[in-house]
Amino acid sequence: MKDFVDGTAFNNEQGNRARKLFAAVVLAALDDAIADDKKYGNGPEQIARWARSRDGREVLSCAGIDPNERVVQGLMEFVAKGVRTSVALSREESERRNAAAAAEQAEAA
Repeated sequence: MKDFVDGTAFNNEQGNRARKLFAAVVLAALDDAIADDKKYGNGPEQIARWARSRDGREVLSCAGIDPNERVVQGLMEFVAKGVRTSVALSREESERRNAAAAAEQAEAA
């Protein structure tokens, strides 16, 4: 019984590691599309083409993301904003966005 529990925990950890690896691939694809957008102006189209492709759908699924059209639109919007993933995921950027949203709400009130 103990071996079964240890094996299950190990498999769960392996699955989590694999999911994180595929999530990193998605983030890299977003960064590449942002770079293409700055260089050629076609970043949102590139990420949409990738996300709708067979490989893109497979990577998104393995990362735990449902590869539907709503996700594709969200990826396109993210690329259009032009904020690199490392910056968007940083604490400073999150605090800046929260401060801007709070200032916007104070203005509206």
